[in-house]
Amino acid sequence: MSAAAKTLLDKIWEQHIVSPETAAEPAILYVDLHLIHEVTSPQAFAELESRGISLRHPERCLATMDHSTPTLAQLPGGGWAEIDGSAAKQLKTLEENCRQHGIQLLGLDSPDRGIVHVVGPELGATQPGMTIVCGDSHTSTHGAFGALAFGIGSTEISHVLACQALLQRKPRSMAVTLSGRPGPGTSAKDLVLAILARIGVDGGTGHVLEFRGEALASLSMAGRMTVCNMAIEAGARAGMIAADATTYAYLEGRPKSPVGKAWEAALEGWSKMHSDPAASFDREVHVDVNNLAPMVTYGTNPGMVIPIDERIPQPEDESAAKALEYMNLRADDQILGKPIDLAFIGSCTNSRIEDLREAASIMQGRQISSRVRTLIVPGSESVKRQAESEGLDKVFLAAGAEWREPGCSMCIAMNGDRAEPGQYVMSTSNRNFIGRQGKGSRTYLASPLTTASAAICGEIRDPRELLREEMSR
Repeated sequence: MSAAAKTLLDKIWEQHIVSPETAAEPAILYVDLHLIHEVTSPQAFAELESRGISLRHPERCLATMDHSTPTLAQLPGGGWAEIDGSAAKQLKTLEENCRQHGIQLLGLDSPDRGIVHVVGPELGATQPGMTIVCGDSHTSTHGAFGALAFGIGSTEISHVLACQALLQRKPRSMAVTLSGRPGPGTSAKDLVLAILARIGVDGGTGHVLEFRGEALASLSMAGRMTVCNMAIEAGARAGMIAADATTYAYLEGRPKSPVGKAWEAALEGWSKMHSDPAASFDREVHVDVNNLAPMVTYGTNPGMVIPIDERIPQPEDESAAKALEYMNLRADDQILGKPIDLAFIGSCTNSRIEDLREAASIMQGRQISSRVRTLIVPGSESVKRQAESEGLDKVFLAAGAEWREPGCSMCIAMNGDRAEPGQYVMSTSNRNFIGRQGKGSRTYLASPLTTASAAICGEIRDPRELLREEMSR
């Protein structure tokens, strides 16, 4: 690579180096934004307290309550239903830590509260060229804005709180170019599942994935966030998409976005945050998504995924064979027609207003199968208000779904939002690991369109069929 030609990763990395990397020592990387939630932060705050260390830059922190929060409606007169002992302790601890250290907290009563990877972008806190960290693996979501965003552990959380910096070795770079246009009835979730089918769950290990190509350029910011959200499922350190006019239009006017001359200056800087045409990557992958069909997972990791109209493949190794055994599926069977017991539309992957609109387009005027319990969980209070203003909640309720309060919910099976042993879940979340959505549960991952279709039909059904029915009405 020539000295002048740089990738987006190169540019962000170089702008945030406090101390350069050597053979003996990692680089010290400055952090622009530290996102915090109640599950992974208590240990970090406790470590600072034990050492008598104060926060370096509390104004660069933003906290919300999401993982442990219930999604059942508020009780009459205030308060929340079913906050169990451990969850209540986590929420109270976060509240106390934020008050003590002067950190902005989006608490249970905040009109801006929601899933951390939904509210950060909504508020305009997530911006191009930033370094962003959080004690959550799906921090890669924020890379959709042309930022370098990645998850960190509790020890690293304490480092950022104390120093606003991290010890890091620079990851390798990988360009993932999506050529072509996907077929009807597909969405961003299908694109990223197709990428996982192509490179596998360890194909991005040690790399930052930069997603490019015409299929991505046409996506909304919600779709781009879905793609970057699941970069981590390929084993990548992070995922990113260079900012463009779509990014700027999304950010303009957000509460934490620059205004006036600061906005103009920001735009000038952001416009340079892209990979140079001559820049070279450590690895390049091309994925053809022309006429891509809706995708569905069939195993116990997100890379075990096929187009909805294909048959379950023969297991390539013992691990794949065990996954099929756990799912009680057989090779060469159609994935279409497999029954489900529960449908979940939500999570930091697919809980934005665009996702809910897709689900509502399928459920409008239809009834959910009597055998399927369906949870619709918006990603934030803002998404919930917008959905209700559009009448989407009425569509879901009329179809027989449960309209819930914002939170991580069934993605991680907390606060009662979980499947029972042996139940099949069709889910818009990001992981189908064994027991992820409840002990002994079995998960199919898919888009909101496909998940809503399965809820209506009681079995895995191609959403294109229901969309055609809707058009012919």
